[in-house]
Amino acid sequence: MWGRRRTGREQLAALLVLGGLAVFVVLVYVLIVLGGGALIGHTSSPHAGLSVLATAVVALAFGRVQSWLAVTMSRLVHGGSRSPYEVLSRFSPAVTGSHSTDDLPARMAEVLAEGTGAKAAQVWLMVDGQLRLAATWPPAADRSAALGDLPGRRELPVRQGGELLGVLAVQEHENVPLTPVEVRLFAGLANQAGLVLRGARLRAELVHRLAELSALAEELRISRQRLVDAQDAERRRLERDIHDGAQQHLVALAVNLRLAHTLAERSPERADRLVAEQCKAATVTIETITSLSRGIYPSLLVDEGLAGALRTEISRSPLTAELVAVDLGRYPAGVEAAAYFCALEALQNSAKHSSAKAIRVELRGGPGVLEVLVQDDGAGFDLGAAHAGAGLVNMRDRVESAGGTLTIETTPSRGTLVAARLPGVRRQGT
Repeated sequence: MWGRRRTGREQLAALLVLGGLAVFVVLVYVLIVLGGGALIGHTSSPHAGLSVLATAVVALAFGRVQSWLAVTMSRLVHGGSRSPYEVLSRFSPAVTGSHSTDDLPARMAEVLAEGTGAKAAQVWLMVDGQLRLAATWPPAADRSAALGDLPGRRELPVRQGGELLGVLAVQEHENVPLTPVEVRLFAGLANQAGLVLRGARLRAELVHRLAELSALAEELRISRQRLVDAQDAERRRLERDIHDGAQQHLVALAVNLRLAHTLAERSPERADRLVAEQCKAATVTIETITSLSRGIYPSLLVDEGLAGALRTEISRSPLTAELVAVDLGRYPAGVEAAAYFCALEALQNSAKHSSAKAIRVELRGGPGVLEVLVQDDGAGFDLGAAHAGAGLVNMRDRVESAGGTLTIETTPSRGTLVAARLPGVRRQGT
């Protein structure tokens, strides 16, 4: 098969096959020609008909007997197991026969271990640019061993069309290395494994993609639930603020106006003073309602755009703040709202928690995208160790609900950068 010389075991097996075939021919002749001749009373010389029958039986059964003898003698000289080349000849039918796609890597590892006589065998698949362990034989073998970790380990890459599809690995028994024949068998299996590994890899990639999509779907579900919860909480807050603030002012205003109407005839001077006081009460009520509406959707964002609304908020910040707007136009209301509240949350977090002295807000507009960057010079924090607070969760939910992405870069004592990237087409004329 590889221009090789036969080993001593193979030569012995071949001699045993020849001896077995000779015994088979002699037995057929004895049983049919001599035994049949004795039954019909023709013992002086071989019967011509019986000789022809014996020849026909030998001719018809010779191939099957030879195959059976080859397998039997090969297993005999190899200690009861299949010979390496028997395994190789049956490799393709074994892994492409009745086995499901799920079982192919495991079946391949089994055939590999059986053919080479190795202690264990592994099949690795190249999935998304990384080698992933697909199967180990026997199943109880160490699945945690990485490539090249153990002594006596042999590996061969499996390629097709120059593309690396995976790796086959065997673990030799201690102090029992593979024979040259088994090494060549190992190489032969690796050469034949291309199509099998390609199919197994495609399925592994599909399973991996499905797991990623399932995780993303779960994250989206949780994010939407958080948005619903946040909306419910905000609705309850507004109801409470309206009831405790604006509603109380309006009720008091209505009561006092009715009182002034009653006093108008009996005590005009007192009625005039009361009406004058209600002018001030009406002004307070207007300011309360304006403050409530600003928390829902700032009017400045509608009238002056993102830069104008954030400039007003920055002017109220206790930190030294700078706003830079580069090539900024007007974007859809949902995009501007997500950018505004994200930047506002970042400003508030820096003022409350970072011990920063200065903060910079940068707005960048571009074709189909709006970027918001908020950088402070505060203490920063360990992003991996920190639990996401309500502020970070709210920012991420707002940005992702608008189809954008949020990244946070921070290290202790080196400040924090919050960057939001939002998709959106600029309005005409901006």
